[in-house]
Amino acid sequence: MFNSLSDRLTATFKNLRGKGRLTEADVDATVREIRRALLDADVAVPVVREFTGRVRERALGAEVSAALNPSQQIVKIVNEELQEILGGETRRIRLAKNGPTVIMLAGLQGAGKTTLAGKLSKWLKAQGHSPLLVACDLQRPNAVTQLQVVGQRANVPVFAPHPGATSTELDQPAGDPVAVARAGVEEARQKLHDVVIVDTAGRLGVDAAMMEQARQIRRAIVPNEVLFVIDSMIGQDAVNTALAFDEGVNFTGIVLSKLDGDARGGAALSVASVTGKPVMFASTGEGLDDFELFHPDRMASRILDMGDILTLIEQAEKAWDKDEAARMAKKFADQEDFTLEDFLAQMQQIRNMGSMKKMLMMMPGAQNIRQQLEQFDEREIDRVEAIVRSMTPHERLAPKIINGSRRARIARGSGVHVSEVNGLLERFAQAQKMMKKMAQGGMPGMPGMPGLPGAGGGARKNAKNAPKKKPKSGNPAKAAQERKDAEARRANAAKALPTGAAFGQQGGDFDPSQLNLPKGFDKFLGK
Repeated sequence: MFNSLSDRLTATFKNLRGKGRLTEADVDATVREIRRALLDADVAVPVVREFTGRVRERALGAEVSAALNPSQQIVKIVNEELQEILGGETRRIRLAKNGPTVIMLAGLQGAGKTTLAGKLSKWLKAQGHSPLLVACDLQRPNAVTQLQVVGQRANVPVFAPHPGATSTELDQPAGDPVAVARAGVEEARQKLHDVVIVDTAGRLGVDAAMMEQARQIRRAIVPNEVLFVIDSMIGQDAVNTALAFDEGVNFTGIVLSKLDGDARGGAALSVASVTGKPVMFASTGEGLDDFELFHPDRMASRILDMGDILTLIEQAEKAWDKDEAARMAKKFADQEDFTLEDFLAQMQQIRNMGSMKKMLMMMPGAQNIRQQLEQFDEREIDRVEAIVRSMTPHERLAPKIINGSRRARIARGSGVHVSEVNGLLERFAQAQKMMKKMAQGGMPGMPGMPGLPGAGGGARKNAKNAPKKKPKSGNPAKAAQERKDAEARRANAAKALPTGAAFGQQGGDFDPSQLNLPKGFDKFLGK
């Protein structure tokens, strides 16, 4: 969503590189470009004025003038100010001390409240909670059925005593949403659910009837959190809608839905600053797992193309199989061959983390290769997996036996051309060599790259081929004397080393009785 804004800001900061000192004209030009980038991103005008004013004030102060690298200091200032307008710090759900924590969802129709209720319930369940979904949207046709389907997918129970409006009875809602909300909280209390998520009705626009119903539900259930769900793609109108809901129901937090869209993203940068309420969650896709806690500092880093490594690490820790990781680490330590079975297991681990495009876009500098990432076909991973699965277990362990006829059979089994099988085997052979070199003692041409623990180091292997150290002195007589002194020092050091067997037995006669060997084993030692 922030691709256009990221491109504009990155191009602006490039003009500052290499300047040892920034003049007032440089600062004004930079602030002007930042203002244009924010306005083009549909950020509200009051927010743009306040943001650029603070950036300019700090950029002209001693904070930048005394810095060793003024251009990097400007980027730091913009990063910190972006964090401020996004909410400052991460805001989490305030849990109730007694009884269930009640969370009420509010927002316009089409913002994604019902789907988000399922995402939030699944996220809370993964955190160790026992949520209950309450269907209070009795106005939109089949809204109750949709919530039941979402709850089933999330494996979370749904309290829905009334079916709500159907396509044939649009003007006759079946039941009172206020009574349903009150009964849902009581149901959660009796069945020991610690979190209640109430899905309320919305309209295509803000009106008095919707606000009055939302107020009545809020007074009936007294929620701990009222989350305003807003479509990130609606642009400037997001501010007016947010202000209307804040006045009507006094929400406590904001949830940004459809953050994976291709809109300019101004709503996300405007709503938190205008309302003073924090953005708590973000919906980043259509799947129930495409939901995350909103971190202003990480989002600011993404906008400035500095990556989001912490989120990437969290996703990896959540999806990665620790036993599989330990098995692979032991395999490298023992210098065992990396097989196609291992390759398939690693691919499955990566797939568990989600979309490859999303993961790669979290890397620093990803905006520079965004076009290549957008052209990346996620189905390529499926084709590679199909090729490997079309091999026999023996072929996966020993790829060298795969001859021409076997390659043709694998291609037919996986539905690809033989050239794709050849390409995969060639790339795997290169990866296998690289892994073996890393395990044995580091990659060639990469100074300071040690071997893996227990696999031996590369320094000792290369010590024989290392060139002898040249003498420091340019005088031939002094250089000869330096070489003699160095040889004498090495000889003395060698004499000082303990002698004995390779396994640490130092000098003297070897006594097998000291090893506590089994009876009769000493005959194999030649004594």
